[in-house]
Amino acid sequence: MDGAERDQQAVGARVRQARIAAGLSLRASAQRIDVSPATLSAVENGKTGVSIPRLRALAAALGTTVPWLIGEQQSHVPGDARPTRGPSASAPAGEPSRAWREFPPLRIDPVLAAAIGAFVETGYHGATMRSIAHRAGMSVPGVYHHCDDKQDLLVRALELTMADLHWRVRAARQEADAGRDRVARVVEALALFHTHRRELAFIGASEMRSLTPANHRRITHSRNVIQYLLDDDIDAAIAEENLPTAHARLAGRAISTMCTSLPQWFRLDGPATPEHIAGEYATFALDLLGLRRRTE
Repeated sequence: MDGAERDQQAVGARVRQARIAAGLSLRASAQRIDVSPATLSAVENGKTGVSIPRLRALAAALGTTVPWLIGEQQSHVPGDARPTRGPSASAPAGEPSRAWREFPPLRIDPVLAAAIGAFVETGYHGATMRSIAHRAGMSVPGVYHHCDDKQDLLVRALELTMADLHWRVRAARQEADAGRDRVARVVEALALFHTHRRELAFIGASEMRSLTPANHRRITHSRNVIQYLLDDDIDAAIAEENLPTAHARLAGRAISTMCTSLPQWFRLDGPATPEHIAGEYATFALDLLGLRRRTE
């Protein structure tokens, strides 16, 4: 094996390490950089090289940096224990910030869209492959050409949820420098997601119990990464304002729960818009931490 092949395998191994640490499946990661799962698998296994533009896309999607992926930076891979502020917890410097406040329709195949609708209407255990096939306008055998089983569809729905949440939260954090402002941006991003993507968020809040133990551990880890980012921003904000730290962790969990409960009651045709709710929730979070009152 020559040097180029060794470098190719080393990059592939780091891509796989970053993907697993971010709590993303091969399919979800491939979707985020607009390649096939087979192509991404070939990259991870060192069977194909990867261009600089694609490395940049991978770094942004997985929450790390190009220097880390190519072995020039030794900072931790995101999601490895508690993530910290810095390049590994956001897109690489110089990368354009994506429009995290915009929510265009997701590109979802008909079977997954049907499964999401069924899970919301009847719950995971109430949905059947036959009812999902009926919603998708397909035969049951036809559905099985698109997925392994009902658990596979639930995992794909939750992976889609986490992929969308991860890039939005990281993009929101990039817009602010001070801890107080990062807290407000993260809460805004969470509230916007849980109102605009209400069906996915509802499944995420109600069907974690339906996952197999291995899938539950993986999705839970991905959710914890976001919680830890918020915790880090709360720590920074409290330190900057020299506030008491005794209840910071409880406040962080309360703020997250406040956002994840939105799908239980929010309706797009209701009196408040997602943007209004997001702004109010950011204010509530700062009030809970004593940050808004301290600033005023």
